[in-house]
Amino acid sequence: MSLLIPGLRRAAPKLASSQFICRQCLRQQPRAAPSRILQSLQKRYASSDSQARFARYFTSTAVPTGVAADASSQAAKRAFPETSSKSVAYWLIGSAASVFGIVVFGGLTRLTESGLSITEWKPVTGSLPPLTQADWESEFEKYRASPEFKLLNSHMDLEEFKKIYYMEWTHRLWGRFIGLSFVLPTIYFIARRRVTPRVAAHLVGISGLIGFQGFIGWWMVKSGLKDDLFAPGSHPRVSQYRLAAHLATAFVCYSWMLLVGLRILRTKRLLADPAAATKLIAALKNPAIAPFRRYVSALTVLVFTTVLSGALVAGLDAGLIYNEFPKMGLGLTPPKSELWDKFYCRKEDGSDLWWRNMLENPSLVQLDHRILATTTFCAILALFAYSRTGRVAAALPKSAKKGTMGIVHLVSLQVALGISTLIYMVPISLAAAHQAGSLALLTGVLVLGHRLRVPKSTLNLIQKRLSSVAKPR
Repeated sequence: MSLLIPGLRRAAPKLASSQFICRQCLRQQPRAAPSRILQSLQKRYASSDSQARFARYFTSTAVPTGVAADASSQAAKRAFPETSSKSVAYWLIGSAASVFGIVVFGGLTRLTESGLSITEWKPVTGSLPPLTQADWESEFEKYRASPEFKLLNSHMDLEEFKKIYYMEWTHRLWGRFIGLSFVLPTIYFIARRRVTPRVAAHLVGISGLIGFQGFIGWWMVKSGLKDDLFAPGSHPRVSQYRLAAHLATAFVCYSWMLLVGLRILRTKRLLADPAAATKLIAALKNPAIAPFRRYVSALTVLVFTTVLSGALVAGLDAGLIYNEFPKMGLGLTPPKSELWDKFYCRKEDGSDLWWRNMLENPSLVQLDHRILATTTFCAILALFAYSRTGRVAAALPKSAKKGTMGIVHLVSLQVALGISTLIYMVPISLAAAHQAGSLALLTGVLVLGHRLRVPKSTLNLIQKRLSSVAKPR
Protein backbone atom coordinates (compact mmCIF):
# COMPACT_ATOMS: atom_id res chain seq x y z
CA MET A 1 0.00 0.00 0.00
CA SER A 2 2.81 2.36 0.77
CA LEU A 3 4.22 1.68 -2.67
CA LEU A 4 1.01 2.96 -4.38
CA ILE A 5 0.76 6.29 -2.54
CA PRO A 6 3.59 8.09 -4.43
CA GLY A 7 2.09 7.03 -7.78
CA LEU A 8 -1.38 8.35 -6.86
CA ARG A 9 0.11 11.69 -5.77
CA ARG A 10 1.77 12.13 -9.17
CA ALA A 11 -1.44 11.13 -11.16
CA ALA A 12 -3.96 13.20 -9.19
CA PRO A 13 -3.20 16.60 -10.78
CA LYS A 14 -3.59 15.09 -14.24
CA LEU A 15 -7.12 13.72 -13.59
CA ALA A 16 -10.29 15.83 -14.30
CA SER A 17 -12.27 16.99 -11.31
CA SER A 18 -15.45 15.53 -12.79
CA GLN A 19 -14.13 12.04 -12.19
CA PHE A 20 -14.31 12.65 -8.45
CA ILE A 21 -17.94 13.91 -8.52
CA CYS A 22 -21.03 11.64 -8.71
CA ARG A 23 -23.26 11.74 -11.82
CA GLN A 24 -26.29 13.04 -9.90
CA CYS A 25 -24.33 16.09 -8.82
CA LEU A 26 -23.22 16.66 -12.40
CA ARG A 27 -26.87 16.68 -13.59
CA GLN A 28 -27.82 19.27 -10.99
CA GLN A 29 -25.10 21.66 -12.08
CA PRO A 30 -26.37 24.60 -14.25
CA ARG A 31 -25.70 24.24 -17.93
CA ALA A 32 -23.61 26.80 -19.70
CA ALA A 33 -25.59 29.56 -21.37
CA PRO A 34 -25.62 29.48 -25.18
CA SER A 35 -23.34 31.78 -27.04
CA ARG A 36 -24.43 35.27 -28.14
CA ILE A 37 -24.48 34.16 -31.78
CA LEU A 38 -26.81 31.27 -30.95
CA GLN A 39 -29.13 33.54 -28.95
CA SER A 40 -29.43 36.06 -31.80
CA LEU A 41 -30.29 33.31 -34.24
CA GLN A 42 -32.98 31.96 -31.92
CA LYS A 43 -34.57 35.43 -31.63
CA ARG A 44 -34.50 35.87 -35.39
CA TYR A 45 -36.27 32.61 -36.06
CA ALA A 46 -39.00 32.95 -33.45
CA SER A 47 -41.94 31.44 -35.41
CA SER A 48 -42.85 27.79 -34.98
CA ASP A 49 -41.83 26.82 -38.50
CA SER A 50 -38.56 28.78 -38.26
CA GLN A 51 -37.78 27.19 -34.90
CA ALA A 52 -38.25 23.78 -36.40
CA ARG A 53 -35.86 24.59 -39.25
CA PHE A 54 -33.40 26.20 -36.81
CA ALA A 55 -33.42 23.13 -34.59
CA ARG A 56 -32.98 20.89 -37.61
CA TYR A 57 -29.93 22.75 -38.95
CA PHE A 58 -28.18 24.09 -35.84
CA THR A 59 -28.80 21.44 -33.23
CA SER A 60 -28.27 17.76 -33.02
CA THR A 61 -31.48 17.10 -31.04
CA ALA A 62 -34.68 15.70 -32.56
CA VAL A 63 -37.29 18.13 -33.95
CA PRO A 64 -40.32 18.50 -31.66
CA THR A 65 -43.38 16.76 -33.10
CA GLY A 66 -45.85 19.36 -31.74
CA VAL A 67 -45.42 21.66 -34.72
CA ALA A 68 -46.10 18.91 -37.24
CA ALA A 69 -49.02 17.65 -35.17
CA ASP A 70 -50.56 21.13 -35.05
CA ALA A 71 -50.20 21.53 -38.81
CA SER A 72 -51.79 18.13 -39.48
CA SER A 73 -54.67 18.84 -37.07
CA GLN A 74 -55.36 22.18 -38.77
CA ALA A 75 -55.40 20.47 -42.16
CA ALA A 76 -57.80 17.85 -40.80
CA LYS A 77 -60.13 20.57 -39.55
CA ARG A 78 -60.19 22.21 -42.97
CA ALA A 79 -61.03 18.91 -44.73
CA PHE A 80 -64.55 17.48 -44.99
CA PRO A 81 -65.15 14.26 -43.02
CA GLU A 82 -65.95 10.90 -44.56
CA THR A 83 -69.26 10.67 -42.68
CA SER A 84 -71.65 13.37 -41.52
CA SER A 85 -72.49 13.94 -37.90
CA LYS A 86 -75.53 12.28 -36.34
CA SER A 87 -76.70 15.67 -35.11
CA VAL A 88 -77.05 16.74 -38.75
CA ALA A 89 -79.30 13.75 -39.43
CA TYR A 90 -81.54 14.48 -36.44
CA TRP A 91 -81.75 18.14 -37.46
CA LEU A 92 -82.75 17.18 -41.01
CA ILE A 93 -85.46 14.82 -39.80
CA GLY A 94 -86.72 17.51 -37.41
CA SER A 95 -86.82 20.00 -40.29
CA ALA A 96 -88.77 17.48 -42.36
CA ALA A 97 -91.27 17.13 -39.51
CA SER A 98 -91.66 20.90 -39.48
CA VAL A 99 -92.34 20.89 -43.23
CA PHE A 100 -94.91 18.13 -42.65
CA GLY A 101 -96.64 20.39 -40.14
CA ILE A 102 -96.67 23.44 -42.37
CA VAL A 103 -98.13 21.38 -45.23
CA VAL A 104 -101.06 20.39 -43.03
CA PHE A 105 -101.44 23.92 -41.69
CA GLY A 106 -101.32 25.28 -45.23
CA GLY A 107 -104.22 22.99 -46.09
CA LEU A 108 -106.16 24.40 -43.14
CA THR A 109 -105.37 27.93 -44.32
CA ARG A 110 -106.81 27.13 -47.73
CA LEU A 111 -109.86 25.29 -46.34
CA THR A 112 -110.74 28.22 -44.07
CA GLU A 113 -110.33 30.58 -47.06
CA SER A 114 -107.68 32.58 -45.22
CA GLY A 115 -104.96 32.50 -47.84
CA LEU A 116 -105.95 35.73 -49.58
CA SER A 117 -106.32 37.84 -46.43
CA ILE A 118 -102.79 39.32 -46.73
CA THR A 119 -102.58 41.13 -50.03
CA GLU A 120 -98.88 42.06 -49.91
CA TRP A 121 -95.62 40.17 -49.77
CA LYS A 122 -93.18 41.61 -47.24
CA PRO A 123 -90.56 38.96 -46.43
CA VAL A 124 -88.93 41.03 -43.65
CA THR A 125 -91.37 43.63 -42.36
CA GLY A 126 -94.28 41.22 -42.70
CA SER A 127 -92.93 39.14 -39.82
CA LEU A 128 -94.92 41.28 -37.37
CA PRO A 129 -98.72 41.46 -37.43
CA PRO A 130 -100.56 44.80 -37.21
CA LEU A 131 -99.91 46.22 -33.74
CA THR A 132 -102.27 49.17 -33.59
CA GLN A 133 -105.87 49.79 -34.53
CA ALA A 134 -104.74 52.00 -37.38
CA ASP A 135 -102.58 49.19 -38.74
CA TRP A 136 -105.51 46.79 -38.63
CA GLU A 137 -107.74 49.27 -40.41
CA SER A 138 -105.11 49.71 -43.11
CA GLU A 139 -104.80 45.95 -43.69
CA PHE A 140 -108.58 45.54 -43.72
CA GLU A 141 -108.89 48.33 -46.27
CA LYS A 142 -106.44 46.53 -48.58
CA TYR A 143 -108.46 43.32 -48.23
CA ARG A 144 -111.68 45.16 -49.07
CA ALA A 145 -110.20 45.98 -52.48
CA SER A 146 -109.62 42.29 -53.27
CA PRO A 147 -112.03 40.24 -55.41
CA GLU A 148 -112.58 37.77 -52.56
CA PHE A 149 -114.06 40.43 -50.30
CA LYS A 150 -116.22 41.94 -53.04
CA LEU A 151 -117.64 38.65 -54.30
CA LEU A 152 -117.59 36.45 -51.21
CA ASN A 153 -116.95 38.24 -47.89
CA SER A 154 -118.61 41.63 -48.27
CA HIS A 155 -120.39 41.04 -44.95
CA MET A 156 -117.13 40.52 -43.03
CA ASP A 157 -116.21 42.91 -40.20
CA LEU A 158 -112.81 43.66 -38.69
CA GLU A 159 -112.97 40.96 -35.98
CA GLU A 160 -113.73 38.25 -38.53
CA PHE A 161 -110.95 39.58 -40.72
CA LYS A 162 -108.47 39.22 -37.87
CA LYS A 163 -109.19 35.49 -37.64
CA ILE A 164 -108.36 34.74 -41.25
CA TYR A 165 -105.47 37.22 -41.18
CA TYR A 166 -103.81 35.42 -38.27
CA MET A 167 -104.18 32.08 -40.08
CA GLU A 168 -102.30 33.32 -43.14
CA TRP A 169 -99.80 35.28 -41.03
CA THR A 170 -99.00 32.18 -38.96
CA HIS A 171 -98.51 30.15 -42.13
CA ARG A 172 -96.08 32.72 -43.52
CA LEU A 173 -94.26 33.09 -40.20
CA TRP A 174 -93.85 29.31 -40.00
CA GLY A 175 -92.33 29.36 -43.47
CA ARG A 176 -89.85 32.05 -42.40
CA PHE A 177 -88.94 29.98 -39.35
CA ILE A 178 -88.27 26.93 -41.50
CA GLY A 179 -86.06 29.00 -43.78
CA LEU A 180 -83.98 30.52 -40.99
CA SER A 181 -83.77 27.29 -38.98
CA PHE A 182 -82.40 25.54 -42.04
CA VAL A 183 -80.15 28.10 -43.74
CA LEU A 184 -78.28 29.21 -40.60
CA PRO A 185 -77.44 25.67 -39.39
CA THR A 186 -76.45 24.79 -42.96
CA ILE A 187 -73.84 27.54 -42.91
CA TYR A 188 -72.61 26.38 -39.51
CA PHE A 189 -72.37 22.69 -40.38
CA ILE A 190 -70.50 23.38 -43.61
CA ALA A 191 -68.15 25.93 -42.02
CA ARG A 192 -67.37 23.57 -39.14
CA ARG A 193 -66.92 20.60 -41.51
CA ARG A 194 -69.61 18.49 -39.82
CA VAL A 195 -70.88 17.10 -43.13
CA THR A 196 -69.46 15.35 -46.17
CA PRO A 197 -69.15 17.27 -49.46
CA ARG A 198 -72.13 15.38 -50.87
CA VAL A 199 -74.33 16.23 -47.89
CA ALA A 200 -73.12 19.84 -48.02
CA ALA A 201 -74.32 20.04 -51.63
CA HIS A 202 -77.68 18.59 -50.55
CA LEU A 203 -78.03 21.18 -47.79
CA VAL A 204 -77.27 24.06 -50.15
CA GLY A 205 -79.80 22.69 -52.65
CA ILE A 206 -82.51 22.37 -50.01
CA SER A 207 -81.80 25.92 -48.80
CA GLY A 208 -82.28 27.22 -52.32
CA LEU A 209 -85.50 25.23 -52.68
CA ILE A 210 -86.89 26.73 -49.47
CA GLY A 211 -86.29 30.22 -50.80
CA PHE A 212 -87.88 29.27 -54.11
CA GLN A 213 -90.87 27.88 -52.23
CA GLY A 214 -91.48 31.25 -50.60
CA PHE A 215 -91.54 32.89 -54.02
CA ILE A 216 -93.98 30.26 -55.36
CA GLY A 217 -96.23 30.83 -52.34
CA TRP A 218 -96.60 34.53 -53.13
CA TRP A 219 -96.92 33.76 -56.85
CA MET A 220 -99.83 31.49 -55.96
CA VAL A 221 -101.53 34.02 -53.67
CA LYS A 222 -101.12 36.73 -56.28
CA SER A 223 -103.22 34.70 -58.72
CA GLY A 224 -106.22 35.02 -56.41
CA LEU A 225 -105.95 38.80 -56.13
CA LYS A 226 -106.61 39.59 -59.80
CA ASP A 227 -109.96 39.36 -61.55
CA ASP A 228 -108.44 38.48 -64.90
CA LEU A 229 -107.02 35.16 -63.67
CA PHE A 230 -110.40 33.48 -63.12
CA ALA A 231 -113.74 33.51 -64.89
CA PRO A 232 -115.92 36.59 -64.27
CA GLY A 233 -118.45 36.01 -61.51
CA SER A 234 -116.85 32.76 -60.35
CA HIS A 235 -115.67 31.94 -56.85
CA PRO A 236 -112.37 33.81 -56.21
CA ARG A 237 -109.60 31.27 -55.86
CA VAL A 238 -105.92 30.86 -56.56
CA SER A 239 -104.76 29.17 -59.74
CA GLN A 240 -104.90 25.39 -59.46
CA TYR A 241 -101.64 25.18 -61.41
CA ARG A 242 -99.82 27.42 -58.95
CA LEU A 243 -101.39 25.61 -56.01
CA ALA A 244 -100.14 22.29 -57.40
CA ALA A 245 -96.67 23.78 -57.91
CA HIS A 246 -96.64 25.10 -54.33
CA LEU A 247 -97.69 21.75 -52.89
CA ALA A 248 -95.30 19.78 -55.11
CA THR A 249 -92.35 21.94 -54.02
CA ALA A 250 -93.25 21.40 -50.37
CA PHE A 251 -93.42 17.62 -50.92
CA VAL A 252 -90.06 17.61 -52.72
CA CYS A 253 -88.48 19.68 -49.94
CA TYR A 254 -89.86 17.32 -47.29
CA SER A 255 -88.73 14.21 -49.15
CA TRP A 256 -85.26 15.64 -49.73
CA MET A 257 -84.74 16.44 -46.05
CA LEU A 258 -86.07 13.07 -44.93
CA LEU A 259 -83.98 10.95 -47.28
CA VAL A 260 -80.71 12.77 -46.59
CA GLY A 261 -81.27 12.44 -42.84
CA LEU A 262 -82.13 8.75 -43.06
CA ARG A 263 -79.12 8.11 -45.27
CA ILE A 264 -76.75 9.62 -42.71
CA LEU A 265 -78.19 7.54 -39.89
CA ARG A 266 -78.07 4.37 -41.95
CA THR A 267 -74.45 4.97 -42.93
CA LYS A 268 -73.54 5.39 -39.27
CA ARG A 269 -75.39 2.21 -38.35
CA LEU A 270 -73.79 0.14 -41.10
CA LEU A 271 -70.28 1.38 -40.29
CA ALA A 272 -70.78 0.49 -36.64
CA ASP A 273 -71.16 -3.19 -37.63
CA PRO A 274 -69.38 -3.85 -40.95
CA ALA A 275 -70.01 -7.59 -40.77
CA ALA A 276 -73.80 -7.19 -40.54
CA ALA A 277 -73.61 -4.49 -43.22
CA THR A 278 -71.88 -6.92 -45.57
CA LYS A 279 -74.68 -9.45 -45.11
CA LEU A 280 -77.33 -6.81 -45.80
CA ILE A 281 -75.55 -5.63 -48.94
CA ALA A 282 -75.24 -9.19 -50.18
CA ALA A 283 -78.98 -9.68 -49.62
CA LEU A 284 -79.87 -6.49 -51.49
CA LYS A 285 -77.70 -7.54 -54.43
CA ASN A 286 -79.87 -10.63 -54.92
CA PRO A 287 -81.25 -10.53 -58.50
CA ALA A 288 -84.71 -11.46 -57.21
CA ILE A 289 -85.01 -8.08 -55.46
CA ALA A 290 -84.23 -5.98 -58.55
CA PRO A 291 -87.80 -6.13 -59.99
CA PHE A 292 -89.22 -5.34 -56.55
CA ARG A 293 -86.94 -2.30 -56.29
CA ARG A 294 -88.07 -1.02 -59.70
CA TYR A 295 -91.69 -1.58 -58.68
CA VAL A 296 -91.20 0.61 -55.60
CA SER A 297 -89.61 3.35 -57.71
CA ALA A 298 -92.58 3.35 -60.09
CA LEU A 299 -94.93 3.35 -57.11
CA THR A 300 -93.23 6.47 -55.74
CA VAL A 301 -93.90 8.29 -59.02
CA LEU A 302 -97.52 7.10 -58.97
CA VAL A 303 -98.10 8.35 -55.43
CA PHE A 304 -96.57 11.74 -56.23
CA THR A 305 -98.71 12.04 -59.38
CA THR A 306 -101.82 11.24 -57.34
CA VAL A 307 -100.85 13.98 -54.89
CA LEU A 308 -100.60 16.52 -57.74
CA SER A 309 -103.99 15.39 -58.98
CA GLY A 310 -105.39 16.02 -55.50
CA ALA A 311 -103.94 19.54 -55.61
CA LEU A 312 -105.90 20.19 -58.81
CA VAL A 313 -109.04 18.89 -57.12
CA ALA A 314 -108.47 21.27 -54.21
CA GLY A 315 -107.70 24.23 -56.47
CA LEU A 316 -110.89 23.76 -58.50
CA ASP A 317 -113.08 22.80 -55.50
CA ALA A 318 -113.84 19.64 -57.48
CA GLY A 319 -114.55 17.76 -54.26
CA LEU A 320 -117.81 19.66 -53.87
CA ILE A 321 -119.45 17.87 -56.82
CA TYR A 322 -120.42 14.21 -57.19
CA ASN A 323 -120.32 13.59 -53.44
CA GLU A 324 -120.82 9.85 -53.76
CA PHE A 325 -118.68 6.80 -54.29
CA PRO A 326 -118.05 4.76 -56.39
CA LYS A 327 -120.59 6.26 -58.77
CA MET A 328 -120.54 9.75 -60.24
CA GLY A 329 -124.17 10.54 -60.93
CA LEU A 330 -125.96 7.75 -62.77
CA GLY A 331 -122.84 5.77 -63.64
CA LEU A 332 -119.22 5.22 -62.76
CA THR A 333 -118.31 8.27 -64.84
CA PRO A 334 -120.16 11.47 -65.83
CA PRO A 335 -121.45 11.79 -69.40
CA LYS A 336 -118.85 12.14 -72.13
CA SER A 337 -120.20 15.55 -73.13
CA GLU A 338 -119.53 16.80 -69.60
CA LEU A 339 -116.04 15.34 -69.42
CA TRP A 340 -114.90 16.80 -72.75
CA ASP A 341 -116.65 20.14 -72.74
CA LYS A 342 -115.64 22.71 -75.37
CA PHE A 343 -116.34 25.44 -72.82
CA TYR A 344 -112.79 25.03 -71.50
CA CYS A 345 -111.13 25.37 -74.91
CA ARG A 346 -109.31 28.58 -75.72
CA LYS A 347 -108.44 27.78 -79.30
CA GLU A 348 -111.00 27.89 -82.07
CA ASP A 349 -109.86 24.61 -83.59
CA GLY A 350 -110.29 22.79 -80.25
CA SER A 351 -106.72 21.48 -80.23
CA ASP A 352 -106.48 22.09 -76.48
CA LEU A 353 -109.71 20.24 -75.70
CA TRP A 354 -108.25 17.17 -74.03
CA TRP A 355 -105.58 18.66 -71.81
CA ARG A 356 -107.58 21.69 -70.70
CA ASN A 357 -110.47 19.48 -69.64
CA MET A 358 -108.07 17.18 -67.77
CA LEU A 359 -106.61 20.13 -65.85
CA GLU A 360 -109.48 22.65 -65.67
CA ASN A 361 -112.76 20.71 -65.88
CA PRO A 362 -113.79 19.88 -62.25
CA SER A 363 -115.71 16.78 -63.30
CA LEU A 364 -112.83 15.25 -65.24
CA VAL A 365 -110.27 16.35 -62.65
CA GLN A 366 -112.20 14.51 -59.93
CA LEU A 367 -112.53 11.44 -62.14
CA ASP A 368 -108.79 11.49 -62.83
CA HIS A 369 -108.07 11.66 -59.12
CA ARG A 370 -110.40 8.74 -58.45
CA ILE A 371 -108.67 6.68 -61.12
CA LEU A 372 -105.19 7.51 -59.85
CA ALA A 373 -106.13 6.86 -56.22
CA THR A 374 -107.72 3.51 -57.09
CA THR A 375 -104.68 2.57 -59.18
CA THR A 376 -102.37 3.47 -56.28
CA PHE A 377 -104.42 1.37 -53.86
CA CYS A 378 -104.41 -1.66 -56.15
CA ALA A 379 -100.71 -1.25 -56.94
CA ILE A 380 -99.78 -1.29 -53.26
CA LEU A 381 -101.90 -4.39 -52.63
CA ALA A 382 -100.20 -6.07 -55.59
CA LEU A 383 -96.80 -5.07 -54.21
CA PHE A 384 -97.68 -6.63 -50.87
CA ALA A 385 -98.74 -9.88 -52.54
CA TYR A 386 -95.57 -9.87 -54.64
CA SER A 387 -93.40 -9.43 -51.53
CA ARG A 388 -94.91 -12.56 -49.96
CA THR A 389 -94.53 -14.98 -52.85
CA GLY A 390 -91.77 -16.76 -54.74
CA ARG A 391 -88.10 -15.93 -54.56
CA VAL A 392 -88.82 -12.34 -53.52
CA ALA A 393 -90.26 -13.50 -50.19
CA ALA A 394 -87.10 -15.51 -49.45
CA ALA A 395 -84.65 -12.80 -50.53
CA LEU A 396 -86.39 -9.67 -49.23
CA PRO A 397 -84.94 -8.31 -45.94
CA LYS A 398 -87.20 -8.23 -42.94
CA SER A 399 -87.16 -4.43 -42.80
CA ALA A 400 -88.45 -4.24 -46.38
CA LYS A 401 -91.29 -6.64 -45.57
CA LYS A 402 -92.29 -4.47 -42.63
CA GLY A 403 -92.16 -1.39 -44.84
CA THR A 404 -94.46 -3.05 -47.38
CA MET A 405 -96.96 -3.89 -44.67
CA GLY A 406 -96.74 -0.32 -43.39
CA ILE A 407 -97.71 1.26 -46.72
CA VAL A 408 -100.65 -1.15 -46.99
CA HIS A 409 -101.96 0.28 -43.72
CA LEU A 410 -101.28 3.84 -44.83
CA VAL A 411 -103.00 3.50 -48.21
CA SER A 412 -106.02 1.85 -46.60
CA LEU A 413 -106.35 4.75 -44.17
CA GLN A 414 -105.87 7.25 -46.98
CA VAL A 415 -108.60 5.67 -49.12
CA ALA A 416 -111.00 5.74 -46.16
CA LEU A 417 -110.20 9.40 -45.52
CA GLY A 418 -110.63 10.30 -49.21
CA ILE A 419 -114.01 8.65 -49.54
CA SER A 420 -115.22 10.16 -46.25
CA THR A 421 -114.05 13.63 -47.31
CA LEU A 422 -115.97 13.30 -50.57
CA ILE A 423 -119.18 11.90 -49.10
CA TYR A 424 -119.37 14.50 -46.32
CA MET A 425 -118.67 17.37 -48.77
CA VAL A 426 -115.14 18.26 -47.69
CA PRO A 427 -115.34 19.07 -43.97
CA ILE A 428 -112.22 20.87 -42.78
CA SER A 429 -111.06 18.19 -40.34
CA LEU A 430 -111.37 15.29 -42.80
CA ALA A 431 -109.88 17.27 -45.69
CA ALA A 432 -106.84 18.25 -43.59
CA ALA A 433 -106.42 14.66 -42.44
CA HIS A 434 -106.64 13.48 -46.06
CA GLN A 435 -103.86 15.88 -47.06
CA ALA A 436 -101.72 14.71 -44.14
CA GLY A 437 -102.41 11.11 -45.15
CA SER A 438 -101.07 11.74 -48.64
CA LEU A 439 -97.75 12.95 -47.24
CA ALA A 440 -97.67 10.05 -44.78
CA LEU A 441 -98.20 7.58 -47.62
CA LEU A 442 -95.42 9.18 -49.65
CA THR A 443 -93.20 8.92 -46.56
CA GLY A 444 -93.88 5.21 -46.28
CA VAL A 445 -93.03 4.57 -49.92
CA LEU A 446 -89.84 6.66 -49.66
CA VAL A 447 -88.72 4.79 -46.54
CA LEU A 448 -89.36 1.47 -48.26
CA GLY A 449 -87.29 2.52 -51.26
CA HIS A 450 -84.56 3.77 -48.92
CA ARG A 451 -84.35 0.34 -47.27
CA LEU A 452 -83.81 -1.35 -50.62
CA ARG A 453 -80.73 0.67 -51.58
CA VAL A 454 -77.26 1.34 -50.22
CA PRO A 455 -75.45 4.33 -51.80
CA LYS A 456 -72.10 3.75 -53.46
CA SER A 457 -70.42 6.16 -51.06
CA THR A 458 -71.59 4.04 -48.14
CA LEU A 459 -70.37 0.88 -49.86
CA ASN A 460 -66.92 2.41 -50.30
CA LEU A 461 -66.77 3.39 -46.63
CA ILE A 462 -67.76 -0.11 -45.55
CA GLN A 463 -65.06 -1.62 -47.75
CA LYS A 464 -62.48 0.74 -46.25
CA ARG A 465 -63.59 -0.18 -42.74
CA LEU A 466 -63.35 -3.89 -43.49
CA SER A 467 -59.91 -3.53 -45.07
CA SER A 468 -58.64 -1.53 -42.10
CA VAL A 469 -59.90 -4.19 -39.71
CA ALA A 470 -58.33 -6.98 -41.78
CA LYS A 471 -54.84 -5.38 -41.82
CA PRO A 472 -52.44 -6.94 -39.30
CA ARG A 473 -51.25 -4.64 -36.56
